[in-house]
Amino acid sequence: MQTFDCPKCGAPISYEPNAFGSGNIKCAYCQSQLSLPHHGHPARIISQIDINVGPHVAATAKKAAWVMVLIPLLIVVLVVGGVLAGVFGALAPLLKTTKPSTSAPVAGPGSGPAGSKSGDPANAFAREVLKFGSEGIGPGMMTDARSIGVDGNGNIYVAEYIGGRVQVFDANGTFVTQWMADRKMPLRGMAVDRKGIVYIAQRGTITRYEGQTGNTLGVVQGESSGFDDLGTTPDGGLIAASYRGGNDNITRFDSRVNLTLTIPKAISTVADRSELDTSVAVDGLGNIYALGSFTSAVFKFSPEGKLLNRFGGSGDQSGQFRAPHAIAVDGKGRVFVSDTKGVQVFDSDGRYLTVFKVDGPAFGMVFNDKNELVVAARSKVIKYTLNQ
Repeated sequence: MQTFDCPKCGAPISYEPNAFGSGNIKCAYCQSQLSLPHHGHPARIISQIDINVGPHVAATAKKAAWVMVLIPLLIVVLVVGGVLAGVFGALAPLLKTTKPSTSAPVAGPGSGPAGSKSGDPANAFAREVLKFGSEGIGPGMMTDARSIGVDGNGNIYVAEYIGGRVQVFDANGTFVTQWMADRKMPLRGMAVDRKGIVYIAQRGTITRYEGQTGNTLGVVQGESSGFDDLGTTPDGGLIAASYRGGNDNITRFDSRVNLTLTIPKAISTVADRSELDTSVAVDGLGNIYALGSFTSAVFKFSPEGKLLNRFGGSGDQSGQFRAPHAIAVDGKGRVFVSDTKGVQVFDSDGRYLTVFKVDGPAFGMVFNDKNELVVAARSKVIKYTLNQ
């Protein structure tokens, strides 16, 4: 197994060398099609090749294709029209002598007005209380917001995947300011502590910023590299997931950014393969939750790094995941995982509770001090209050 960095986004990519020459592979992060390194040549991005057949040939082919499609459709329409005309002609005398029924349908027990639906306990679980943002690059607008954090005052920090832009809003969604991290590399993860210090993972490293100004406060030093996702701990520390050279490690730092714990190969030790994309969260007791996008499961670790539980799995049933995005833990220890179904909710032992829909893809999730769920959904931010 060998590893190289994606020439587009810098993400680590592992592959088996091809004994017959070069090959192709897709980057799991930016979805770029890449050629594998071979004979001293580095990996490169494979551009999509468009074959130019000339405008006249293309136009002629396009017209011919339309003719081939329309002729059978026209024949079908004529045949069906003739059949229907004959049927309605035969039924016309009967329709004139048939009287419409005047009796109303009898309502069954518990029936409501036509078109009404019974209360949905899933959507009743979480209630939207705030939404702001729109598509664009101006203040308060977003193009691809995937990371989100909150500080002790309820201020909301939103980071975009490409371009390095970080916007700051107050608790009511009013734009405060913005600043830039690394403009050239994808912003893989962000976390904010109660003091408003922002931690950002880019280029495989973690950089600290002053949240209200964007001033750089230095790089976090650890045993690992290839950092992706980040989360803050209740005591002001930091939790980080990394992937480099086949090692999917989880690392914890204290409030002074001193390394206190490393869980080596946290997911690949349990699963049948390395995890290329891990999201992390911490509950109020210090338990660590890791969501593996490729393994489609949640792994729970004790504060000492001992594996306690695994739940989820790939599938479309309740409690299973299809393309999971983010993970967060609320004040009651319930685990929230977003995927294509919406946001699925589990208790602290991994038992499935419910699911609720989100207006857009929930790429980033975090809870504030009021136990409200704040979601980054590409062009907007949504805040939910929990009714249970």
